[in-house]
Amino acid sequence: MFELGRFVEDCRAGIAGPDGPRAVRELVAEALSEPATVATALGEATQAGIRTLHRAPDLTILDFTWAPWMSLRPHDHHMWAVIGILFGREDNLFWKRNERGIDAVGARTLGVGDAAQLGRDIIHSVLNPIGKFTRAIHVYAGDFFAPPQLRSEWDPETLVERPWDMEATRRCFAEAEARFRATDHSATRV
Repeated sequence: MFELGRFVEDCRAGIAGPDGPRAVRELVAEALSEPATVATALGEATQAGIRTLHRAPDLTILDFTWAPWMSLRPHDHHMWAVIGILFGREDNLFWKRNERGIDAVGARTLGVGDAAQLGRDIIHSVLNPIGKFTRAIHVYAGDFFAPPQLRSEWDPETLVERPWDMEATRRCFAEAEARFRATDHSATRV
């Protein structure tokens, strides 16, 4: 049975160990073996957005709900992370810096029950490519909202780097939710 307080403590112990990313990925994978139990423990997600489950200087755990067909521009974290999918699908496109901006260098699709580790220097963009809501748990080895160095995002059209803007990210989720609500789709909420 998933219990958030216990999960937080287990993640704190995991990041303090010799291979924090692997330990946390295993904890997330274990939790995701019963995604409905995790979703029940966290409560119903009623709209697209980012909900903070735990925030500390060394650990942030977020509950992401992606609207159908939503995408998030390329960005970096400056800390390693583990992403686990409760429901839906998350497509990650990975990028590498170049002299003009960034180039796409790879991709990975995550589905229900998948737990993926992202390195400290990863640049990625995210897409929910399906007509249903996607819900994911993201665990970061640091304070997601106050990283050790300034984060960047890249304009999705020009791929020009600029400072990361948390308010623009929140607006992206709100706008995706509004677009979904403006249509008459019957996507499954998670």
